[in-house]
Amino acid sequence: MKRVSIVDVAKEAEVSVSTVSLVLRQKGKISPATIARVQQAMTTLGYVHNVAAANLRASTSNLIGLIIRDFSDSFAIKVMASIVQELERRQYMVFLGQPQNDDDALERCLLSFKQQGVAGVIYLNSDVTASALPEAIRRCPLPLVVVSQSLSEEKCDLVMRDNRQAANLATRYLIERGHRNIAYIGGGESDRIRQQRLQGFRSALTQYGMIFREELAPACDESTRAAGLVTRKLLEKNNAVTALLCHSPNAMLGGISAVHQVGRTLGKDLFLTSQVALLGFEDMLHVNLTSPSLTYVSSASEETGCQAAGLILRKINEADLTPQRIILSGQLVIRESA
Repeated sequence: MKRVSIVDVAKEAEVSVSTVSLVLRQKGKISPATIARVQQAMTTLGYVHNVAAANLRASTSNLIGLIIRDFSDSFAIKVMASIVQELERRQYMVFLGQPQNDDDALERCLLSFKQQGVAGVIYLNSDVTASALPEAIRRCPLPLVVVSQSLSEEKCDLVMRDNRQAANLATRYLIERGHRNIAYIGGGESDRIRQQRLQGFRSALTQYGMIFREELAPACDESTRAAGLVTRKLLEKNNAVTALLCHSPNAMLGGISAVHQVGRTLGKDLFLTSQVALLGFEDMLHVNLTSPSLTYVSSASEETGCQAAGLILRKINEADLTPQRIILSGQLVIRESA
């Protein structure tokens, strides 16, 4: 079978080869009617545009390297989906790497990206205990955008969540509903997300003339069982606690279990002294089916992905672009649990 070329498409559409080229590259001022005629000719002839070859000829690339180190991180997964969707909408493709926590594998991943000719790299940081990026990422010679939940001091092109704002928003909401004994459940002592959220938690308490109490902010391992144990112990010792801020999905699940174990129920009615309000920091599909439905501060994962995709393309097209820091705030989604 003869291979269909751009010349064949031009003849079929009765336009010049340069016009077909402009349509394929989405360049120039081509009328919608002409674009439709060229696209119809490509469909009729079965023409497939070789983007890789076109990029090679033009010394450009429509490939973006995406590194995700933790597929168990629900935020990173949601951000990844948003990045891929946004880049595909802009005619870019994603080359995925998953080096986990192996620095040598990360080096190989970046080398592979370079060999494949990617135009830029997006790094989804999932290490919530480190204050700096891996050295291999710092040395990356390609345009780079970092997505993080905790690297607030890192000097790089960064898209991240505002953890302080999220906790402050959640705490103020609970206080304004009448809660005066609010606990923060979960996160390890070295977890930078926990540290940042506790700053927002403290600032909200101070704003309303309330005192932060260490015993109402127990840290624990990142597991449902650990969160359940510390929450149950807390509620048995402090029966005046009426609201729980849950650090993570596991903390939410552990908190729900502990509330029931101590003979109390979930809900926002302060007149029912047996009720405990529960509020989390991201939407979870498998918890949305609970009754009552859970109140949370959104993670802004979809917007994070869109912003990261847009920023890497700006960096590719503007070599002198100054480092950008995009900090995204979550929105309070009020449901039945708080």
